[in-house]
Amino acid sequence: MKILITGNQGYIGPVLAAHMRQVWPDAHLIGYDTGYFALSTTNAQVWPERVYDEQICGDVRDLPASLLYGVDGVVQLAAISNDPMGASFAEVTDQVNRGSAVRTARLAADAGVRHFVFASSCSVYGFAPGAARREGDPLNPQTAYARSKIDTENALAEMDLKGMTTTSLRFATACGMSPRLRLDLVLNDFVASAIAARKITVLSDGTPWRPLIDVRDMSRAIEWALTRDSANGGPLLAVNIGSDQWNYQVKDLAQAVAAAVPGTDVSINTQAQPDTRSYKVDFSLFRSLAPNHQPRITLDHSIALLREGLEGMGFADAEFRNSPYMRLKMLEGHMKAGRLTSDLRWTWNFLERELEFPGDAMK
Repeated sequence: MKILITGNQGYIGPVLAAHMRQVWPDAHLIGYDTGYFALSTTNAQVWPERVYDEQICGDVRDLPASLLYGVDGVVQLAAISNDPMGASFAEVTDQVNRGSAVRTARLAADAGVRHFVFASSCSVYGFAPGAARREGDPLNPQTAYARSKIDTENALAEMDLKGMTTTSLRFATACGMSPRLRLDLVLNDFVASAIAARKITVLSDGTPWRPLIDVRDMSRAIEWALTRDSANGGPLLAVNIGSDQWNYQVKDLAQAVAAAVPGTDVSINTQAQPDTRSYKVDFSLFRSLAPNHQPRITLDHSIALLREGLEGMGFADAEFRNSPYMRLKMLEGHMKAGRLTSDLRWTWNFLERELEFPGDAMK
């Protein structure tokens, strides 16, 4: 089996690659990533991409068609990956999240790839009061990121995929420890706050609903999508990925973290304006289609793994929201240093500065 993963040097990729290598030890794994966050490893004992057979550096908008020939499955993780980044880079979000995914799917179908897996999001439900949302319910995306996900799903539905089994995994909000940790995710933020400051500040009134899923369980869902028979869900499938037991209100997440990190205070802004990103999700379709790949990590377990990982790296930065652990801050840092253009392409002239050394000690 030969598998190509785009955007593999992000938050999910290292966990996914380790899972794949364990499940399919003889698989030929190819990573393709532009490298925005390649150096953002967190307490990793080895280079996370060591498990790949090939690691290719390139912009997913320019992925070469030749790379897809002989590939059995493609996992499209590459994305501008959260709401603040989408707000700052709306046009690029569309180019990368929708444009590159649709282009890669078309190239994959032309190359005879058998499975295409698109990392979509439950955020497409947006503001959805009332009952938990199923796949056929109305969508109400609130952000550029969410719109890019549903626009991709719609584009895939209109394409001639030439028999390629295509799965859009509408993931619940990601959480959990990773060799490339993100702290701009709600549960990860709360655990980091508890460890660094023994205080969690909930910026909303705490009532918005969020379904969550640990990155390890995301990897298991991707494994399923790469191997599912097209008769199991159809040749083109969009499915919610998560667990009904992981639908939580934000205030409950904060309290769960405080209970796991003794001495942590929780502050909730009860006067905050309503958060329009609030939705409960029904995961019964995933449960029926993939009974052997259901989430296993509990909320308490995910919190414990985050705490262990953060404490193991000596994490103590109470101002982490201004640090590279926030993906937007990392991109802004690259841009400020002249390494990235406004459309998030590398400006290779920065190498001239970084290769200049003070003095000339070799003479």
